[in-house]
Amino acid sequence: MVNSTSFYTESKLRNLGFKAYGKNVLISNKASFYGIENISLGNNVRIDDFCVLSGKIEIGSYVHIAAFCGLFGEAGIIMEDFSGLSSRVSVYSVSDNFIGKSLTNPTVPKEYRVIEQGQVVLKKHSLVGSGAVLLPGSLLNVGSVLGALSLLKGKTKEWKVYFGAPANYLMEREKETILSLENKMLGKS
Repeated sequence: MVNSTSFYTESKLRNLGFKAYGKNVLISNKASFYGIENISLGNNVRIDDFCVLSGKIEIGSYVHIAAFCGLFGEAGIIMEDFSGLSSRVSVYSVSDNFIGKSLTNPTVPKEYRVIEQGQVVLKKHSLVGSGAVLLPGSLLNVGSVLGALSLLKGKTKEWKVYFGAPANYLMEREKETILSLENKMLGKS
């Protein structure tokens, strides 16, 4: 059961300053937002305690972001409908290059840093397991899953499960059942 006192009320949610937000949005009052005017949320979105969202972020409908997630979207993050993040997931659309040819961290002027950046996209019905990390430019394709404690830098194939660091193909995912349940829930069947 959801403790309604730990989520922003509708009036407080309206005053936070999101670019846009839909209906039935539950956001913990313990979550943090930076550049909130660049963050948009669809319908039926839930963001739990101690999440940090920063930058250009578009979240579709029926999306859950579990506790302690970090979304750092300076180059953009898109989470399409029915996607989700388990607890302690980190999503980076910008990162310093750590191979040793530059200085690192945001306190250093940009001319001394090598920055990797690329929009991160989680397509419809994609999911990310606890503790996983998505690096700049990653694409979690339609229906694909990134397992717990995995690392993704690149693209997955549709309706496949990936696991490991770096992430490798593990198995197929059940497509027809998921799409059938979506249609039934939305009254399309």
